[in-house]
Amino acid sequence: MKLLENKNAIITGATRGIGKGIAIEFAKHGANVAFTYNSSVQAAQELVSELESFGVKAKGFQSNAADFDAAQELAKNVLADFGTIDVLVNNAGITKDNLLMRISEEDFDKVIEVNLKSVFNVTKAVIRPMMKQRGGSIINMSSVVGLKGNAGQANYAASKAGIVGFSKSVALELGSRNIRSNVIAPGFIETEMTGKLDEAVVQSWRDAIPLKRGGQPKDIADACVFLASDMSSYITGQTLSVDGGMLT
Repeated sequence: MKLLENKNAIITGATRGIGKGIAIEFAKHGANVAFTYNSSVQAAQELVSELESFGVKAKGFQSNAADFDAAQELAKNVLADFGTIDVLVNNAGITKDNLLMRISEEDFDKVIEVNLKSVFNVTKAVIRPMMKQRGGSIINMSSVVGLKGNAGQANYAASKAGIVGFSKSVALELGSRNIRSNVIAPGFIETEMTGKLDEAVVQSWRDAIPLKRGGQPKDIADACVFLASDMSSYITGQTLSVDGGMLT
C-alpha cells in the first residue's frame, strides 16, 4: 500500500544521511519528490535517478534554505514544476560543536541560520499555496539534543529547541486551514558521518540506548511517511521522538 500516492513533497538537504533516507521512502510510497542540495551536483543527479526508478517524478534544486529569497524562489519553482506542494520536510542542518567558552559568535549565528532560520524561510514560502489548497503537512527535523540539551552543543541545541516552539505555533495558526505541523526528534542515527567515528565510542553509545542499537535513516523516514500521510490527519503540534528510548 502506497501511503503518499500523488502527493508532492519538498525535502531540504536530501542528498545524504537522513534526508536521503526520507526521499527514498517517500518515493517508494508514491510521492513525487522535489529536494534541495547544497553543493554536490553528482549526488543530486544520482538521487534523482534512484527516486525515478520507483515511478515517481523527482527533481533536485541547488538552493540554500538559509537564504530567505532563495526559499521563496524554490517554492515558486516547485509549484511551477509539480503543481502543488502537499508535504514539506525541513531537514537541512549543520553542527559546529564546541564548549560555550569556545563557541565563536560566527559559529553560533551560522548554526541558528542554517538549522532554525531555514525552517522559517521554507515554511513561510510554502504556506500560501498550502492555505490555498486547504491542506498540507509540515514536518520539521529537531533532535533529541533540542529536547534535553548536550554539553558542547549549546548552539545546536538552541536551534533544535527553537524548531519545536516554531512548529507548535505554526500548528496553532494554520490548523483551521487543515495544515498540520509536527516535529521529529531523532536520537543517535547511524549515517555516513557517524561511520567515520571510532567504533568503540559508537558501540558505547549503542549500549546506552534502551533498544541497544543506533537508529537507521529508514527509522526516521518511516516516521516521516506516517506524518506526511493521511494516517496522521488528526495529529498536529506534536513532537515524535525516534530515539530507541534515549529520553525514556
